[in-house]
Amino acid sequence: MDWHARITVNPAVRSGKPCVKGTRITVYDVLEYLAGGMTEDQILADFPDLQRDDIRACLAFAAARERRLANSVA
Repeated sequence: MDWHARITVNPAVRSGKPCVKGTRITVYDVLEYLAGGMTEDQILADFPDLQRDDIRACLAFAAARERRLANSVA
C-alpha cells in the first residue's frame, strides 16, 4: 500500500497532524478506532468520507513511521 497519495500533512489542518487526504480525520484517530476494537466496516459507516484504502493507508503510514523510528535507534 502506497500511503503517500492518501495521507497528507498540512499545518493549517489539525495542527499539521497526518490526515486522510481531503478530510480532517487523522491517522491517529483511525488507529485509535481500530485499536479500540472497531472494524473497518464500522469505521466506514461512521465516516462516509473514508474509503477502505484510506484505513489501509493509515496502517501503512504507521508501519513506515515505526520502521523509520526503529532504524534511527539502531
